[in-house]
Amino acid sequence: MVLKIGVIGTGAIGQDHIRRISNTLSGAKIVAVTDVNAEQAHAVVKNENLDAKVYESGHEVINSNDVDAVIVTSWGPTHEEFVLASIAAGKPVFCEKPLATTAEGCKRIVDAELAHGKQLVQVGFMRRYDKGYRALKRVVDNGRIGEPLMVHCAHRAPSAPGCTGDMALTDSFPHEIDVLRWLLNDDYVSAQVILPRNTRFAAEGVQDPHIVLLETKQGIRIDTEIFVNCQYGYDIQCQVVGETGTANLPEPSSVLMRSEAKLSTEILVDWKDRFIDSYDVELQEWINCTVKGEMNGPSAWDGYVVAVTADACVEAKQTGQIVPISIPERPAFYSKQYVLQ
Repeated sequence: MVLKIGVIGTGAIGQDHIRRISNTLSGAKIVAVTDVNAEQAHAVVKNENLDAKVYESGHEVINSNDVDAVIVTSWGPTHEEFVLASIAAGKPVFCEKPLATTAEGCKRIVDAELAHGKQLVQVGFMRRYDKGYRALKRVVDNGRIGEPLMVHCAHRAPSAPGCTGDMALTDSFPHEIDVLRWLLNDDYVSAQVILPRNTRFAAEGVQDPHIVLLETKQGIRIDTEIFVNCQYGYDIQCQVVGETGTANLPEPSSVLMRSEAKLSTEILVDWKDRFIDSYDVELQEWINCTVKGEMNGPSAWDGYVVAVTADACVEAKQTGQIVPISIPERPAFYSKQYVLQ
């Protein structure tokens, strides 16, 4: 079976997914696209030589009899609407983050999926598919460093054009929020945000960097530095400290150079280069599972938990207090644990 996919949103990430599904992955084809910029949607179909129809709206894509499954890569505030419509149509839907722009919106999606009675929603938290994070998880799950006690993380980007307000907490940090829950198989109970000296490279009125302190139900303490104007490169770090050892997220492979009296390796500067392979794995696994009628990736519940946690971090920043994170008991509907394939 070839999975026939409709894509809602043909911006940068939408075009990337269209290209990888059409040229790199197997088992699926793009049959429908739409974008608020109709000219752009037509251009993508032409440039990628797609045998696909351009629809006027996302709802037309979702309700098309030619479409088996939907990918939502449109503007964030439209995600909730299109995911809910996909559930109502009974069609599997892959939604890039955010699942919705509010925790309440994410909860409405969870409730709709529960009412439907079958998991249809996957959220694009691609770090779970990174080979480095998967290697780190195997070490943690196999008990090779004993029970985890602490985690030290850093999320650094060279610059952050367009980053305003609390986007470092609500747009950048959610990747850590999700992947650390998955890595530790644990949930959060509190958040604290510490504000270091501000970098002169931050936009006016924007705080950068942040230090986020999280505590999990098992008592694991997590500290994450979020520094989105670090200048030197795109640098993701994660160290798990266990009872009998430590385990670090592997560095991306690079050439060790001896030149000009220096021993050096290059550091990536583009987030897409850092995680390009994980996007391929993510979409291929989603296609494979969808064809089999399964859902094995980050769920709507995971999207909801990330939104609740991010909201708590924003409150912690604004109040300067340790903020409890109140996450309801996970419904049995979402009890299946993610399994590495």
